[in-house]
Amino acid sequence: MVAGEASGDVLGARLISALRRRCEGEVEFSGVGGAQMAEAGMDSLFPIADLSVMGLAEILPRLPLLLRRLSETAAHVKAARPSALITIDAPGFSFRLAKRLSGQGIPLIHYVAPQVWAWRPGRARHLAGRIDHLLALLPFEPAFFQDYDLPCEFVGHPVIEGVAEVPGDGGALRGRLGIAADQPVLALLPGSRLGEVGRLLPTFADVAALLHKTRPGLQIVIPTVEQVAGAVADAVRSWPMPTHLIQGTVERADAFAAADAALAASGTVSLELALRGVPSVVAYRTNPITAALVRRMLTVSHVALPNILAGQAVMAEFIQENCRAAPIADALGRLFDDRGHRAAQQRKFAHIAEMLGLGGLAPSLRAAEAVLRIIDTSREGIGAIINEKRDPP
Repeated sequence: MVAGEASGDVLGARLISALRRRCEGEVEFSGVGGAQMAEAGMDSLFPIADLSVMGLAEILPRLPLLLRRLSETAAHVKAARPSALITIDAPGFSFRLAKRLSGQGIPLIHYVAPQVWAWRPGRARHLAGRIDHLLALLPFEPAFFQDYDLPCEFVGHPVIEGVAEVPGDGGALRGRLGIAADQPVLALLPGSRLGEVGRLLPTFADVAALLHKTRPGLQIVIPTVEQVAGAVADAVRSWPMPTHLIQGTVERADAFAAADAALAASGTVSLELALRGVPSVVAYRTNPITAALVRRMLTVSHVALPNILAGQAVMAEFIQENCRAAPIADALGRLFDDRGHRAAQQRKFAHIAEMLGLGGLAPSLRAAEAVLRIIDTSREGIGAIINEKRDPP
């Protein structure tokens, strides 16, 4: 297994656990992952942070390291001869790795279908020659990839699993942090990559300051991850608002349960907020060069996953030049103050949860079943080829 960022580490850890249960422990893992995959029982070849970069401007300075890690990983896979290689998200690294391993007789499974339906849809045709099978998180993705003759299976979004496993206790978090029941709480989620945090956190700080002026009791809670925890702690040290940094799955769920509203970077976290019913606003800013390139190829009207699934702006989006403190603070202020607006957004969130199958079979178990089925099919195919060579017609 190869994961390249925090969200992939979560997916990998759950898949490892599901495969262990399904195989009754008779399975071994190796590859690249983070703390959660290590806890699930897989040692990483190198730190996952080496791969956690996004955007052309961010990748270029680290290109020599990325290329070295790519070669190391490919060599490891060739030497290990695994029953399957499962790359998890991080398409820039994953698909280059798959290209190097094509033709080796190893089933190449990619977990998290790339969002080429949002931009550069023609790229799906190239993926068909590199990947044997896709495991999709969103229900409309298999039909899209079928048009490109790329096997794709919907296994469910991991956020469903997280929400079901850890429902969250807002009162418990307020008690631990000394936040009174009547004090408003704003959750800030500036991203899981250093580049994202560096670009978004200053604006998020200005938003929090504006809201604090009209809500003196406002408490800021920032769930963060290991890769960026130090940078976030350094940045918020001078903030005048009461700010609480937390880490961990339980703490994060409790923070969402305690939050009256949230401001999040565009990404998977927006879907988690929706499934947990947290009134939310999405904001994002990337390098101007990267943004200009993406805009030329973008084929969807929305950026946030809940909005894409719903086909409408369920969450207000503030992207690139629109990522400014004043309008974001206004949108959040409405979520704090207008109960009808909050309730309308939450009703739409409930519909999105239904679309994704909240309450059904855990996505990691569905993914594990798919992986084992692909491995079995691959072995049957290899067996047929061997038999054909032994007994030619």
